[in-house]
Amino acid sequence: MIERVFGSDVDYALTKVYSAEGSGRYSPPRFIGATSEVIKGDPDPHHIATSYVERSYWSARTTMRRYTRLSNGFSRKIRNHEAAVNLNYFAYNFVRLHKSLRMSPAMAAGVTDRLWEVSDIVALLEAAESKKAA
Repeated sequence: MIERVFGSDVDYALTKVYSAEGSGRYSPPRFIGATSEVIKGDPDPHHIATSYVERSYWSARTTMRRYTRLSNGFSRKIRNHEAAVNLNYFAYNFVRLHKSLRMSPAMAAGVTDRLWEVSDIVALLEAAESKKAA
């Protein structure tokens, strides 16, 4: 699964283990433990952790109703879900000002030199649609 999503150039070394049953109807399975062994690539042993991905999941769940359990914000079609997720991540990285960075993540990475606006996203979408029509 990891290679299918990220390709062959990935460092992967942590596996979480959960119990087979949850503690209630809507409760997630209980965390049992984690094993830290190299599965793929050459990860730095000092940086093997789940904190970055867990923070990313938390941000996605709190900014998109589609990831909130038991909500009515789900997508009926996978293309709609993909579009919503892509739009959310684009806005998160280019439009949103992050307090700890004092800029957007795209600005911090040197991808752009300014904070984008929603009108910039609309302009990108219109440009893509006009290319398809031509």
